[in-house]
Amino acid sequence: MKKSLIILTALLAAASAQAQKLVIKGSDTLGAKLVPMLSEEYKASHPGVSFEIAAEGSTTGIAAITDGTAQIGMSSRRAKATEVSAAAAKGVTMKPIIVCYDGMAVIVNENNPITTLTKRQVEQIFTGDVTDWSAVGGKPGAFSIYTRNTSSGTYSDWKDLAMKKRDYAKSSQKMAGNEQIAAEVGKNPNGIGYVGVAYIKAPGVKVIPIEGHLPTKEEVLAKKYPYARPNFYYTNGEPTGEAAKFIEFTHSEAGQKVVEKVGFIPVK
Repeated sequence: MKKSLIILTALLAAASAQAQKLVIKGSDTLGAKLVPMLSEEYKASHPGVSFEIAAEGSTTGIAAITDGTAQIGMSSRRAKATEVSAAAAKGVTMKPIIVCYDGMAVIVNENNPITTLTKRQVEQIFTGDVTDWSAVGGKPGAFSIYTRNTSSGTYSDWKDLAMKKRDYAKSSQKMAGNEQIAAEVGKNPNGIGYVGVAYIKAPGVKVIPIEGHLPTKEEVLAKKYPYARPNFYYTNGEPTGEAAKFIEFTHSEAGQKVVEKVGFIPVK
């Protein structure tokens, strides 16, 4: 009897621990820095909660909500109509929740003499219409273009906001995350890429104004910066349990202070 009681207690403890585990999957933009920092702050006042965070791209976050493998999906883009329909076919209701705002910054190597670009020049560079820095007022040298991979919401948003939905230049190199793009640009004099505003302080890079506009808090909120966007959590319908509590914390004053500390723009 005593042995059975011990086993039952252990099983109940394991079930309780499992119930306190919050699985969050998706966007690298959110998942590389912001959500891990939010989770650490959250655990400080909720010591019984553990987190599993996988930052492999917005598409994976939306898919995780659809197939039920995460309570929260991180996404730097809105779910596509096809994704919403696919989720609905499985009885899943995609609910978007804005976490913060972001400005996708154009970065070049700090030694690049370029000081400004137009929206048209940005489009030309990333689509391959022009192939050399001399075409946009720089020193001769072929562009080394770094982009996110196809599962990334940033990859899709950049096409929409900067490239008129056109295809990327064939020479462009796909990177797993913002930090990888910044690292490559930082060591390549001919490098150019785009990163979320939380990643612009990487060593060896500088942000290029676009027609006089930079991805600052003021410019993004005033909708003056051309490559601004919201970032999202996705849940299956109205969030419940620990997921609801974590989302509430994200929107709290303490959570939004973390948002600003990381470099993003708060929603409140």
